[in-house]
Amino acid sequence: MTERYQGYDYLSFDWPLERVLRITIDNPQTLNSLNAQGHRELAYVWREVEDDKNVSAVILTGAGKAFSAGGDFSLVEGLAQDHSMRLRLWKETRDLVYNVINCGKPIVSAMNGVAVGAGLAAALLADVSIAGRGIKIVDGHTRLGVAAGDHSVMVWPLLCGLAKARYHLLLCEPMTGEEAERIGLVSLAVPDDQVMDKALEVAKRLTEGAPSAVRFTKYALNNWLRQFGAAYDTSTALEFFGFSGDEVREGLASHREKRPPRFNPECDL
Repeated sequence: MTERYQGYDYLSFDWPLERVLRITIDNPQTLNSLNAQGHRELAYVWREVEDDKNVSAVILTGAGKAFSAGGDFSLVEGLAQDHSMRLRLWKETRDLVYNVINCGKPIVSAMNGVAVGAGLAAALLADVSIAGRGIKIVDGHTRLGVAAGDHSVMVWPLLCGLAKARYHLLLCEPMTGEEAERIGLVSLAVPDDQVMDKALEVAKRLTEGAPSAVRFTKYALNNWLRQFGAAYDTSTALEFFGFSGDEVREGLASHREKRPPRFNPECDL
């Protein structure tokens, strides 16, 4: 392991194949939820990967029974209470999305268990996304009381169409990996116990390809995502604006108390 990957608390690294770096979201006690530090690590590790000449392909996965359960309660509570933290995380969230998009190395995501939040953002922005057929994928922003930001307004309509994106993002409707493949949200769905094997197969094939041709193709394809940067920036700004309001407080309370949220139906918009 090179020194550049030392000092991470919530990501672990190994080399399962030659020139394949595996990044594991590693907080299994809480289903790989992300606190402020974990969120920051996931946002900026891609700059290290970009500069690492030993890496030809990356696999992103989660430790234990889950890919990632999204931001933890301490992170959400901090965003609701601290304006400076909102500013910092707003920038980090934008950087996470654009760092994944702009990383020249091809990325394969291997989704297991449940995939939510910032982890889901990185997984769906990966060049090849592989999900277990029985996993749970959900974008839970509106259930929490904030606009769907992170990545979804940019990438979901491109992957699965506007009608499906509206349905799942407005209602926070979960789906299985099998359904995600059917509607085009992920590249492949395989039996749950074969996710990593398939990810390793795909990563190996990527390392055997012509490196400049693969990276140029990734760069050109991701111009589809860059074209939707304005929509993404708007959605993320509105998401973080929402963290200053009452709806997110009710959304957080309902999660903690394991009950449906009771939002005020009146709205000045």
